[in-house]
Amino acid sequence: MSTELTQQRAHGRLFHAMITHPHGDQLLPLAMLRDRYPDLHTRHVAKYTGREHRLGERVIPLECTWADVVFLAPLNPTVLFDAVRSAGLRMGDVPVWTLDAARLDPARCCIRLMRVTPGARTTDPGTEDDYLPLTTATLRAVSEVTDRALERLRNLGPDEPLLPWGDVPHVLHRGPIALDLFRKPPSPASRCLPEGFGRSGPAAASEGS
Repeated sequence: MSTELTQQRAHGRLFHAMITHPHGDQLLPLAMLRDRYPDLHTRHVAKYTGREHRLGERVIPLECTWADVVFLAPLNPTVLFDAVRSAGLRMGDVPVWTLDAARLDPARCCIRLMRVTPGARTTDPGTEDDYLPLTTATLRAVSEVTDRALERLRNLGPDEPLLPWGDVPHVLHRGPIALDLFRKPPSPASRCLPEGFGRSGPAAASEGS
């Protein structure tokens, strides 16, 4: 019996920053950009300068690496960006796309719990205990922004890395996601998220923190 039949699909909403100029009809992980859109790959890999090791980090439940997955948020990021603005940092308008989690195969997905050690310039490495299956229950459990996440963003110093998603669980999907699965906002704003998924996610792929 296939995993698809034995693992029920999750119900709930997922989020991704609006892509203003999509390349192709799929949201691609970084590893797939290398051959299809090398210019985008070069530009977005540059965001990992100084933390290149993250791209090779294993996503244990999906048996792949950080570069092989598309990153989605389990909550509306608006409150995160408002917290960044309250710290006096510039943040443009950030329209978001939504996706019904039931459209994704749960066998290709997992939830990665995230955290940032104070003063660190990247998120902490994960262990087996930081991964959850994507179910309706687990999605509900991570769909609220924590006080820890908001407190860090509201008190960012001018030289600290932004990492708006650093304390927010990520929903990881191995492989591409068709763009037509997303629900787009009716009237996109003129400004978009600066350089991707919380300052770290591209126009034809999605990165995490």
